[in-house]
Amino acid sequence: MTSHDAPAPESPFHDGPADRDQARQFVLPLVLHLEKTDPPARTDALRAAARAVLTLLSDERSLEDGEWAAAVRDWQDARIRKVVRRARGAEWRKAAALDGITVTGEDGAEVRVFPPIPLDGWPKELAKLQVSGTELEDPEPPAAPDLSGPVLWLNPDLDMSAGKTMAQAGHGAQLAWWELSDTERKAWREAGFPLAVATPGAERWRELTVSGLPVVRDAGFTEIAPGSCTVVADHPALRRRARNT
Repeated sequence: MTSHDAPAPESPFHDGPADRDQARQFVLPLVLHLEKTDPPARTDALRAAARAVLTLLSDERSLEDGEWAAAVRDWQDARIRKVVRRARGAEWRKAAALDGITVTGEDGAEVRVFPPIPLDGWPKELAKLQVSGTELEDPEPPAAPDLSGPVLWLNPDLDMSAGKTMAQAGHGAQLAWWELSDTERKAWREAGFPLAVATPGAERWRELTVSGLPVVRDAGFTEIAPGSCTVVADHPALRRRARNT
């Protein structure tokens, strides 16, 4: 399952009609810990969301006969939806008590990811959390990404909320994961899923979208138009393959 410059009709991120639309739809919930007095930096929250998705996909509970494996398979057989909500105080503590994994960013951002659930089957502890209006800022301009490692490149022409962008970063990380070999996945996991999130200039973005690297195309359920390219997933192993094709 891949998504390149010309995604296959069955791509889970393709905006057109597909057989997977007939399957029961699931969603991957992510919850951002957002206290009023100490909000996380935007870029750190994006990185944490992407790493949370990778952590869940590689967790033994999501594999083979693991307790989350059936839900993960059902989710990946339909549209790959992710919804980011936010919680503080008692809401965060209740969410943290549910089955899931909390990932902490380099600068302290906390994102908890939960096994996939039916689109209409949110637990009450998560259903009442707010989904819109999450805005974050970077206190200072993010450092330039380390181009020797994985980078999730964001479309510079799209204006997305922090929550929407976190979901898109998760999509990009997932596409990179799917395209890697087992050996490459193992190496990335054992390194702790290092990655950067950055926004290139307009010319560089155009180059990336036709480079052969995986491209996320949004289905257009919220905020942006269907088919919008949101993220290019740039991993060293994928970069080498793109150069050789």
